[in-house]
Order: sequence, then structure tokens, then C-alpha cells
Amino acid sequence: MNLILKAENFVENLFKEKLSESFTYHNFDHTNSVIQAVIEIANYYQISYEDKEKLIIAAWFHDTGYTVDTKNHEEISVQIVKSFLEENNASEDYIDFVSQLIRATVFDYVPKNKYEQIMRDADYFHFSNKNYFSICEKLRTEWELTCNKTFTDEEWAKENYKMLTKTHSYYTSYALANWKPKKDKNIQKIESLLLNDTSVSDIEMEKKKKEPRPERGIDTMFRVTLNNHTRLSEIADSKANILLSVNAIIISIALSTIIPKLDSPSNQHLIVPTFVMLIFSVVSIIFAILSTRPKVTSGIFTSQDVKDKKVNLLFFGNFYKMPYHDYEEAVNEMMKDRSYLYNSMIKDLYYLGIVLERKYRLLRITYNIFMLGIIISVVAFVIAFQTKLF
Repeated sequence: MNLILKAENFVENLFKEKLSESFTYHNFDHTNSVIQAVIEIANYYQISYEDKEKLIIAAWFHDTGYTVDTKNHEEISVQIVKSFLEENNASEDYIDFVSQLIRATVFDYVPKNKYEQIMRDADYFHFSNKNYFSICEKLRTEWELTCNKTFTDEEWAKENYKMLTKTHSYYTSYALANWKPKKDKNIQKIESLLLNDTSVSDIEMEKKKKEPRPERGIDTMFRVTLNNHTRLSEIADSKANILLSVNAIIISIALSTIIPKLDSPSNQHLIVPTFVMLIFSVVSIIFAILSTRPKVTSGIFTSQDVKDKKVNLLFFGNFYKMPYHDYEEAVNEMMKDRSYLYNSMIKDLYYLGIVLERKYRLLRITYNIFMLGIIISVVAFVIAFQTKLF
């Protein structure tokens, strides 16, 4: 199990066991949204896998301190992640890097490098969410339950306006380009509420709006299904490699040991069974290779294909010949369209299933040929020996 998956399981269990239900905002859902935001920015900057892993680990643990106390929860989170990483044999440099990323989420902290900027921007991704008001209502409820802070609707609108206009700012160029315009729209909504003095009705209306976003169960379904597909593909390749190795050994032994002796008159009876065995071994190898042979695609698409939603951008075979800029633009376009994104994931799983079916079908044929070949070869050798004796 890789470190990210271990972190996810650890944090999920920790929140289930120790996080109070009063934390209606700082919970697993918020943590998961921060992780998705981290991945989005990290992918844009093409950050190395190791640094991306550190960012994701920090995102998983950045609010775990709430399971102990609301005060100095960042430092508590640091202690929790240190313990987790030490148990998983992480280096001191790795632990210090992740710890500093968590400290970067302290309310008034000013990030000092690109990684801290990514972490901080991801933590405030919800400021650009179109369902910002309903998300903030969760924080309002949490403050009432955990800090005994209560606000009228007008006071809460002013508090949000102050936060978005005077206190908070995005740091990364990606967030400034992609999230700030959406944040500005939320600021305009708050201004409208305050100017029209209709905060009660409008905020209640925003609270009741159902957000058309994917639930965590959908994300889990895709992740589990993709992992299952990948595991099954690895198993099929492993089985094919076993058959390739076994038949290669059989052919090698036959060529080096048996066939050189067939020119002797005393061994003439072994010619037929030997060649029967070799033929079945060669056919088995051919089908084993066919089951693992990759299919090469064109690796290119047009902007019209993206507009028509005809291309699956999640499969490398569709974009490996494309310039990075064109691919980046296409993926950003896909991420704006929820149905396109999820349809691409569904299509990816479907075609992975088609590939798996072909692999296992050919693999089954290979095993049948191999089994039949062994049986016929043994029978042929037995008949050959009996013929010679009589």
C-alpha cells in the first residue's frame, strides 16, 4: 500500500473515531476538497511525484489537530503527521517538509515558497466555489457549536465580505488566473446582499440550493474500480509471462537436448511426439504474446474533438503526440464540464474493461492450448515408446 493511500485510511479512521460531529466544516469532506485542489495546482505546474506526494500528505493531515483541540490545531496536526511518517520510515527532511506545509495553513501565515503557496491556496479553494454560501454556513454552524460564536445573517455576510476582500488573497498564478475570478463573483454576491439588505432571504436561498457536485462515494467508486482494473491487468500479464517462460524453457530443452538425438535410428520413434510438443509450445507462446501486446493509437486529437467531447483525455494513447500546451488547454476545458469529466472517466473504465476481456480471453485460450499440448505430448510419447517395445 503506498503512502498516500495509507494516509487517507489513517485520516479517515481518525476522523471517524475522534472528530466531534460539531465540526461541520473542518471534517473529511473539507480535507478531501483541499486534496483535490492541491492535485489540480500541482498537475498544472508539473511538480515531481515526490513533491506532489508531500503536498497531498500535508493536505490529508492539515486539519487532524481538530481531533484534539481547536487552539493551535496546526501544531497538533504536525505532531500527528510526524508520528505517522516516522512509523512509515520517512526521512527527517521529508517530515520537516510536510510539517512546514501544514504550518503554512496558519491563518495569518505568509507563504515563503511555491509549495507553501500551493498548500495555502488549496486550503482556501472554497472561496471560488459557486456554492460558497452553503459551504460557509457549515463553518458558521461549526463556530456556533465549538466556539460559542453566533452571527446574524447580516453580521455573517459582513464577516465573509471582510475575509474575502481584505484578509485573503491567492498566491499562485494558477489560482489567480482560474479561481480569483470566481471568488470575485462571490464577493459581488455578498455586496449585493449587503446593499439590498436582503441577506436573510438570499442566504437562506443559497443554503437550500443543492450543489450538483459529485459525492465522495462516486469518487471512491471510480478509484476502487480503477484499482481493480489495474490489479486484474497486472495479474493477466503475470500469468502470460509465466506461460511464456515455461514454454520457452520447454522449447530450449527440446532444441538443445532432444532434437540433436533424433537423427539416430534408435530415436526415430521420438520425432512425432517431440514436434507435437514443440508446436503446442510455439502456439502457446504466440497467444501469450497476443494477450499482452499493446494496441497503439493515433495519439492526437483536434480542438473540435474536445468541443464535441469525442476524445478521452485520460488515456495516454489519445494525447502522447500532442504539444503540452494543447493538452493542458483541453484538460482545463474538460475540468470545467462535470459531465464531460465524468463521462471521460466512465469511458476510460469501459475501455479498460474491453482490454481486460481480450487479455483474459486470449489467456484462457493459451492455457487451454498449453494443457492440451501437455496431454497430447505425453500420450504421443507413451505411444511412441510402446510402439518401439512391440
